[in-house]
Amino acid sequence: MSKEIKGKKKEAGKKKKLQLAFYWAASCGGCEIAVLDINEKILDVVAIADVLFWPVAMDFKYKDVEAMKDNHIDVCFFNGSIRTEEQEHIAKLLRKKSKVMVAFGACAVNGGIPGLANIANREEVFNVAYLDNPSTDNPKKITPKTSVKVKEGTLTLPEFYDTVRTLDQTIDVDYYLPGCPPTPDMIMTAVGAIAENKLPPKGSIIGPLKSVCDECRFEKSEKKIKQIKRIYELDKWEEKCLLEQGVVCLGPATRGGCDARCLDANMPCTGCGGPTPNSLDQGAKMMSALASILGIEGEEKMSDEEVEKLIDQIVDPIGTFYKYGLPSALINRKVMKK
Repeated sequence: MSKEIKGKKKEAGKKKKLQLAFYWAASCGGCEIAVLDINEKILDVVAIADVLFWPVAMDFKYKDVEAMKDNHIDVCFFNGSIRTEEQEHIAKLLRKKSKVMVAFGACAVNGGIPGLANIANREEVFNVAYLDNPSTDNPKKITPKTSVKVKEGTLTLPEFYDTVRTLDQTIDVDYYLPGCPPTPDMIMTAVGAIAENKLPPKGSIIGPLKSVCDECRFEKSEKKIKQIKRIYELDKWEEKCLLEQGVVCLGPATRGGCDARCLDANMPCTGCGGPTPNSLDQGAKMMSALASILGIEGEEKMSDEEVEKLIDQIVDPIGTFYKYGLPSALINRKVMKK
């Protein structure tokens, strides 16, 4: 793909370069680093495209975007979920100014780790962050406000929402590039498709149809497990499927494209690639896969007590099965009293 892009360099002076934008909403910033992880291939991108807006890397102002004509940006790569009023505003502004909007990374695609805050509301989040926290010295019990007057004038902050949303729960999204972060190969595949005007149908996920299990080097069998462990609790490491060693690995329920990098490092898949194709709910699919291997060898059926005992060994069910996708799940937040 990179060679094909390089072939475009000769045409760079003959036709207008692609106009790209990058934005970072509620996320850790790893997706921004992933763009640099394409290493020298960044020169291929520069040969065919100009970056019009990338506030994390260069000095751009929102007014610069506001001054653009609608659809002036060819492609916007938007990473991060929507947590605040400012992020929603910029998402809508960039949608208006962009011909193509790409949800870039797990947070934009499925809500990501910030989406785990949907088990609480704003008040509970503020209590943990600013009040009920042994590392926070806040005797006046001050929490963020959207507006506060000081002697120099009025300071403002964007509203902090109760609910974390995915990008497509806020604006219309054309394509999805999953992963935490997307791999350099997936990024270059997307850039190549854009450069050659060979993008798939709108709404497509730019990634393979296989699962992480299909890319994993470990052999699999039909072995049942009678105990669930964390990776550090393994008495002996074996070169075989982690699920069959009792470690919860989301490979069966997670879209591939990462070449099972975590498993190559002897760590279980945590699900950042999002649900496999035709799966309505990643967590539900993984729970179903796990249920199919829970059991005791030689016994046809476990008692309810045995099943409950096994399930209790999963320390953090929401964090385990919905680490990157709670906002996009069928049940996507805790119900709050009005």
